[in-house]
Amino acid sequence: MPTPRLDLDAIERSLRAVQQDFDRINASLDTPRDPFSDEVLERMLAGYRFVDLLQHWDVDLLERGNSERLLQLNCVIVCEDADPALQQCSPHFRLTMQRFYDDDNRGGVRALMNYLADHHHPTAWRRAAGVYIQMLSEPQLFFEGNHRTGALLMSHILLRQGQPPFVLDLQNAKAYFDPSSLIKGHRKGSFKAMRAVPGLRSRLAALLESTADRRYLLADQRQQVQPSPLATELGKVQGASTGAHCQPGSTSADRPDCC
Repeated sequence: MPTPRLDLDAIERSLRAVQQDFDRINASLDTPRDPFSDEVLERMLAGYRFVDLLQHWDVDLLERGNSERLLQLNCVIVCEDADPALQQCSPHFRLTMQRFYDDDNRGGVRALMNYLADHHHPTAWRRAAGVYIQMLSEPQLFFEGNHRTGALLMSHILLRQGQPPFVLDLQNAKAYFDPSSLIKGHRKGSFKAMRAVPGLRSRLAALLESTADRRYLLADQRQQVQPSPLATELGKVQGASTGAHCQPGSTSADRPDCC
């Protein structure tokens, strides 16, 4: 089974087309978005490069022991570099890591892993949609960049199951942005969220499936990739769980039980 890899040039063409027409797209949205600046575009492209490297390394961000790489993905979006220790990133990421690893935070990484343990999605699209909603609803997983990091994480999940990534284009932009704004307005565990989330998850999963486009995969893989199991043993932290809590600022090796 070949590992799906991204056609980064095709992805860039699609994102640049959205950027060029973003004023019109934004005017059509139920809740207008911030401008699609050159900085946002370049950081999204850096994010897709990082997702492609994860494919090359055969790393599953949602496997236990890989939480630091999930933080790195957000760092790419916020700082355009995967190193949260950089001077321009470290003040932001000290707070982000505290939020991310806080076991009492209903939006933290442990809550995300608990969500995955409790929900067995029948398709890659429903799994990606469910994780996206868990990330984006309040409280959110990160302080900044949740929409963009979420779109990349959906792409990662789809690739792990042999499907093309989610890439914003002129046809799917409104259908992606409008439900995303609704998701952001729901608080995890609230009655409002419990009523609305199943429908939003189905709506987003249908969008991901209907807009799946194999032109975003390298040409020699477009006809070869098929759905594959999510599980992978590579990239896990070695050693058994010790029952210790995840602590901000520690390394993966210091958190053998961490998601």
